[in-house]
Amino acid sequence: MIGFKSNAEHKEIRGGRKRGSSLRSKSAKYRIIESYWVCNPLAKIEIISLEGKVKYLVNEASLSHREEETCKKLRSLITKELAPPETLNVDLGAYILSEAKRLSKKYRLSLGRLNEKSWKKIYYYVVRDLAGYGKIDVLMRDPNIEDISCNGVNKPVYVWHRKYESLPTNIIFNDETEYDDFIIKLAHMGGKHISSAHPMLDAMLPGRHRLAATFRREISTFGSSFCIRKFKGDPFSIVDLISMGTIDEILAAYFWILLENKMSMMIIGGTGAGKTSMLNALLSLIRPNDKIVTVEEIAELNTLHENWVQLTSRQSFRFGSADESSISLFDLVKLSLRYRPDYIIVGEIRGEEAYALFQAVATGHGGVCTMHADSLDHAVKRLTSEPMNVAETYIPLMNVGVYLSRVDLPKKKMGLTFGRRTINVWEIIDYEKYRMISQWSPREDKFHTRLEESYLLEEISIKKGFTRKDILAEVEQRRKFLRHLVRSGKRSQREVTEEIIKYYDRL
Repeated sequence: MIGFKSNAEHKEIRGGRKRGSSLRSKSAKYRIIESYWVCNPLAKIEIISLEGKVKYLVNEASLSHREEETCKKLRSLITKELAPPETLNVDLGAYILSEAKRLSKKYRLSLGRLNEKSWKKIYYYVVRDLAGYGKIDVLMRDPNIEDISCNGVNKPVYVWHRKYESLPTNIIFNDETEYDDFIIKLAHMGGKHISSAHPMLDAMLPGRHRLAATFRREISTFGSSFCIRKFKGDPFSIVDLISMGTIDEILAAYFWILLENKMSMMIIGGTGAGKTSMLNALLSLIRPNDKIVTVEEIAELNTLHENWVQLTSRQSFRFGSADESSISLFDLVKLSLRYRPDYIIVGEIRGEEAYALFQAVATGHGGVCTMHADSLDHAVKRLTSEPMNVAETYIPLMNVGVYLSRVDLPKKKMGLTFGRRTINVWEIIDYEKYRMISQWSPREDKFHTRLEESYLLEEISIKKGFTRKDILAEVEQRRKFLRHLVRSGKRSQREVTEEIIKYYDRL
């Protein structure tokens, strides 16, 4: 069996010779809450309680002195003799592994004779360091991690765990030069540049993970820093949000009817409230043949609509006051109107692009966006102030406000004591005139929704020649469809979109 450091051997990583991440000191008393493999049998995670605090520990297979020296030699050989791949469409990790095996056979005599288990560990670290994310590679592989951040040298890397929330890890960057080089590597992986001249970075890493970083002490007191928001390869669908309790079936059916009729929505909440996840899930409820244009700084949204244009902004590194090479969200929202979209989706509004979006909604396009705010009243105040400058008369063009928040749950749901909930849903009748349609009860963990009071459903029913009873019956029919979908076990974005397409085909 591949060896790990024993409990008595575990020390914090301080750039020492031996590889393998630290766990705890010899004398510390700890309790293992949960453990699971990320790369069996080379990397294991342990969630422990130590001195009353919960910590996230990475336990990687350790290398002997001889294995470590061989690993360094092989890594050096690869950087010197790496042959270019025949095509750009290649898995980098698999390619580095194949090259490592090729060169280890070619230089077997100089690298030394080692057993199969030793080579397996060496290959793991070579691929981890050259094709992966080095010290934090295990964190990037862990599907339970949402965010990874480090605030400076000699400070622990923190993670946001889906089950245990914010946790310190046993991974620490102790060497400032090594840490700065790591930040530069992250920037290059995102196809961007970071330096003392340009010490701020917002980029997308391979796998669509979002990176924010600062360089050295130009703007961050403790030196370089970074935060990686991991992209969920399988994004939450509307069925997932119902199953997790973020919304219920009746609210989902209500949103479906609104989106079908080009009503505009604004999703508000704090950082990590689930705004982007909600926005992405709602995209599947838009009619399959509608044209969608998404506008973002970093491409995070993903829809299976065929008639979809994805636009992302571009930041320039040009010096001087005249900067014609940057492309802002404002530019993209204006451009999107040329595409004759049914819906314009803006990932997040916080500047003059808000004004352009409201102008687009005023001309008959549907609009959906997210925005940082802790209430609809505060969101409207932001919209009508600098730099958004949306006129008060335009506010009711955004028909619905949806407020999301991360909350403590009165009882566990899916093994969690916290979750994300749609706290309030308002219909915006006029400036400073809102109608509460739904409110979440923290005591019961239930949504109290009053669709019979909906002003928008009344408007839709009049346009379509329905009675109020007819439109409420249609909402109920779609609620039943969504309930059946939840019970069917089909939950991925693709499966949900396919079922919604079938629903429209039957109409």
